Amino acid sequence: MTERRTLAILVGGGPAPGINSVIGAATIRARLEAVDVLGVRDGFEWIMQGDIDHVVPLDIGEVSRIHFRGGSYIGISRANPTQNPAHLDNAVLALLRLNVSQLITIGGDDTAYSAMKLEEKAAGRLQVVHVPKTIDNDLDLPPHVDTFGFQTARHYGVEIVKNLMVDAKTTSRWYLVITMGRGAGHLAMGIGKAAGATLTLIPEEFPGPRIRLKSVVDTLVGAIIKRLSYGRLDGVAVLAEGLALGIDPADLAGVEEVERDTHGNVRIAEVNIGEILKAAVQKRLKQFELKATIAAKNIGYELRCADPIPMDMEYTRDLGYCAAKYVLGGGNAAVISLQAGRFVPIPFAAMIDPVTGRARTRRVDITSTRYAIARRYMIRLRRDDFEDPHELARFAATAHVSVEEFRRQFAYLIEEEPPPLVFDSVVERDPGALA
Repeated sequence: MTERRTLAILVGGGPAPGINSVIGAATIRARLEAVDVLGVRDGFEWIMQGDIDHVVPLDIGEVSRIHFRGGSYIGISRANPTQNPAHLDNAVLALLRLNVSQLITIGGDDTAYSAMKLEEKAAGRLQVVHVPKTIDNDLDLPPHVDTFGFQTARHYGVEIVKNLMVDAKTTSRWYLVITMGRGAGHLAMGIGKAAGATLTLIPEEFPGPRIRLKSVVDTLVGAIIKRLSYGRLDGVAVLAEGLALGIDPADLAGVEEVERDTHGNVRIAEVNIGEILKAAVQKRLKQFELKATIAAKNIGYELRCADPIPMDMEYTRDLGYCAAKYVLGGGNAAVISLQAGRFVPIPFAAMIDPVTGRARTRRVDITSTRYAIARRYMIRLRRDDFEDPHELARFAATAHVSVEEFRRQFAYLIEEEPPPLVFDSVVERDPGALA
């Protein structure tokens, strides 16, 4: 008689729309092959302590409709088993005591790293695959492959920003909207560009190892002055929270004392970058005898557990199916991906930066056409503003300074501006080639 197999499913990191779709699809696929399925509650939290009581059997009946809903049916946590060798041992032994032969982890870069180390520690006793998720869209997948949850988060983020834009115009105020995105600005850029926000700032556009707070503040102040010169008192700036991590600690008083999670990441919620920028922008405007009503608004928690939109619903059901089919068929030590509609397993080793030993981060490509177009939709100081004497005079008059003084204070902002977007001439195709 063949020994009965057990597949375990575990979710780590922060929530993302579509988690339940992966859980449901993987469970259904496994149960159709007569494989038992266990949901490991709260990520690695319990099993890394050797606790095997926090698990729940999963079956088709109870998961067949959970793909419509946000959140995680089996909970989630940021518990990290890799910080302590004993915790990693405990996690492996706990799974073996539960008769688990295969494991599917669902999470971001930190969970992917934990899955890789767990598979190494198991030394062939467990097969492990990882389904990547993050609304930050910053896992090192091919450029055209989104992480699941990103499109849903962007969708609802755009709805929020759209309403804030109406409120801003109605009440003659500026909103500084802070979006999630610890390591990259994909979500901020996706929301800002789609919603038509006044401007979007992401860490990738600021060169060097550290971002100066002054550069961020002057970019915002320049945009406010530009809008004021045309009679607009309102605007919405979308800012990636990763700016807080990139800004020179000397510019953010107390940042070193901010609480960190178990992976060593600064808890961004403890760095109120919106309020810091609000105060700094208002102080800078006062130097020009200008005032603006500014409100800082953080969005992120509103997006993480939203019900997935149909695109993410379908995408994640496919990922869950592929994860179960692959690992139950003997696949191991791989990240599950769909590329151009086809299943592509990516070996764990291929996702790791050999220098840092951690999962690589995919950042916004600021040399891309997509980003270049986004910049051209924004209202902010540009190179051509400083080349147009009429525009420059308008901005200087609004700021109550001379043209020379305005140039002295703000011209440095355009030093890193991307080059003009130029398309090659379209070559007409030979009509005969279409026959």
